[in-house]
Amino acid sequence: MPLALLALAVGAFGIGTTEFVIMGLLPEIAADYGVSIPAAGLLVTGYALGVVVGAPLLTVFGAKVSRKRMLMLLMGLFVLGNLLSALAPNLGVMLTGRVVASLAHGSFFGIGSVVAAELVAPEKKAGAIATMFTGLTVANIVGVPLGTFIGQALGWRTTFAIVAALGIVGLLGIAKLVPAMPRPEGARLRGELKAFRNPQVLLAMAMTVLGFGGVFAAITYIAPMMTHVAGYADGSVTWLLVLFGIGMFLGNLLGGRFADRALMPMLYVALGGLAVVLALFTVTAHNKILAAITILLVGALGFATVPPLQKRVLDQAHGAPTLASAVNIGAFNLGNALAAWLGGLVIAAGLGYTAPNWVGAALAAAALGLALWSAALERRAPASTDATDGSSASSAPGAPGSSAASAAEDTSGGARVPVRH
Repeated sequence: MPLALLALAVGAFGIGTTEFVIMGLLPEIAADYGVSIPAAGLLVTGYALGVVVGAPLLTVFGAKVSRKRMLMLLMGLFVLGNLLSALAPNLGVMLTGRVVASLAHGSFFGIGSVVAAELVAPEKKAGAIATMFTGLTVANIVGVPLGTFIGQALGWRTTFAIVAALGIVGLLGIAKLVPAMPRPEGARLRGELKAFRNPQVLLAMAMTVLGFGGVFAAITYIAPMMTHVAGYADGSVTWLLVLFGIGMFLGNLLGGRFADRALMPMLYVALGGLAVVLALFTVTAHNKILAAITILLVGALGFATVPPLQKRVLDQAHGAPTLASAVNIGAFNLGNALAAWLGGLVIAAGLGYTAPNWVGAALAAAALGLALWSAALERRAPASTDATDGSSASSAPGAPGSSAASAAEDTSGGARVPVRH
């Protein structure tokens, strides 16, 4: 793997830390500002919605500059947002800082995914994307638990100041290691938007919203769930987040490896397993050992969907992948926002801290249903077009089930990669 992927992973590490560390610090932030935990949960929802909005907007803006320069600008925005969060005098300003930092998130991973895929051979695209996302998963093993520990010991503001420093390191790494990769000649916003006319792209994004949303329904409220239901001490939340991060790391590796071999079967297994495990979490949350094991599994199964879903979008949006890739990152966070909001609703309704697990199970099951529907549509499309007109319409570029829709175009060299389902 090219050394430039390390720079992308460093940036992902900083972004992953700020995205997930908030879960372990919700009780401290809520107490500092004198608000309820569901109210503090709006910091999760606000961040996620900022990603949803920022991903397409900043990607469109970035179409006018080189990808490397855009990645550097995004990391600068990330640093600014985290500094604002660290200095915020009230919840409103804190939320503003979170949103500013989140604006960089979607475009960074969206553009970074395209850059990572162009740095390697066609058959290694999903692995390269997974390597970049390794920074995000390692953040949950090292950055998030350490940030939680520091926040509980020295104050949560210190954590966000350190995260801002991580962003500076990521910016310098990109400047030094990522090669200059200008925007492809002839690429236009209209061409990028055409990708969204492909129903398979939209289905993949819907799977992203629901699938990873299932993870966030449970993990957003992991601190109160583990302390009030499982009986863990406040300090134990740190190593429980380590378990979640280890699960994410393992799931990311498995998802990246098998997405290059059997993409859709990988999604079936991950989404189906996630729905079952989240449903069981309502029971296992009452036992310390079983709760810890379940947290590990939620991380593994949830993040095993990330490389295949991102690759699915790149494959189906071949020829115009940048905007679709960024919007799909926004879709991950739209799911996060939806799940955090729904989780807060069921807690506020008095259903208990385990109730968000049922929300997550339902979301993951819905994502599995969409995956099965997507595969069925892809199988039926060639047969239906052949039967209706007997022509080669089924092989038209961009048609579901066509050679164009079943191959991923290497944007750097034009080679196509078979997508195995």
